[in-house]
Amino acid sequence: MHSSLPYKTKQFFFVLIKLSIVVGAFYFIYQKLLHNDHLDFRSFILILKQNKLFDIKNVVFLVLLSSLNWFLEITKWRFLVSKLKTITLLKATEQSLGALTASLLTPNRIGEYGAKAIYYSKPLRKRVLLLNLMSNLMQMSITVILGIIGFIFYYNTFDITINIIKISRGLLIALTILVLTLFGIKQSKYKIKGFSIPKITNYLTTLGYPYITTGILISLIRYTIFSFQFYYILTLLGIETSYPDAMVIITTMYLLASIIPTISIFDVVIKGSIAIYLFGLANIAELPVLVCTLLMWLLNFALPSLLGSYFVLRFNPSKTII
Repeated sequence: MHSSLPYKTKQFFFVLIKLSIVVGAFYFIYQKLLHNDHLDFRSFILILKQNKLFDIKNVVFLVLLSSLNWFLEITKWRFLVSKLKTITLLKATEQSLGALTASLLTPNRIGEYGAKAIYYSKPLRKRVLLLNLMSNLMQMSITVILGIIGFIFYYNTFDITINIIKISRGLLIALTILVLTLFGIKQSKYKIKGFSIPKITNYLTTLGYPYITTGILISLIRYTIFSFQFYYILTLLGIETSYPDAMVIITTMYLLASIIPTISIFDVVIKGSIAIYLFGLANIAELPVLVCTLLMWLLNFALPSLLGSYFVLRFNPSKTII
């Protein structure tokens, strides 16, 4: 049916889809800024002014950290996809930021998979999907490993009331599910994002240890950048805490936020709620934490998404697909 449509009709629908993505992204960013249930926009701007976050030096440094964060993500994607195609840094930027914009309204940024794959010819798309899955798993593995370490320190430092009996029961249930799942994987063709486990493991072994290690290293450096940015904003907002103590809370926050399914546009709400609870136990005021979380979301999601909308609008399959 799609192939029978006239060329101009196809072009019209294609432009309509691109505009819908961009307008949707702008609308949700606007809603998050001006109709935030947790933090009034005027109060947000006032706090930024009072703490001199609009000073040229602070603005430049914060934007530099966000730019470095996304430069590393773009560089990682360019490196990973080099197994299939050698692309320029500009192409990697277009694919990464365009995919971010397209994925804002999808759960757990799942739209990013299709958005990146569409830049490549059909024979390459399945492997592009797999490489994108690898990229996300690399970042997730860093978040989980550092988050678990941070949580252990957090539990030993702050007064957390945990019901040991309930936790033990939960762990027992989780262990049982894990054992049954692993047994089921062996007995069936279990798939992740449409790929069977054997196919994923076989593909990983063909990539080589240096290739995977490089991707994980870039993910680690990126994690270090945006977690430091969170700490730096807290210090600008008058929060007096040491970097090691702050990182214990920040790594725990990112761990808990990463395991909760959500839509990227609501990521600030999830992280904000978790951050308020975790920092609250450290006797840190709620308002600076909310401001910090919203500013981090603006710098690392909203702003790149607005830039990505340019690439979405100029996307042309006949010229862009490689």
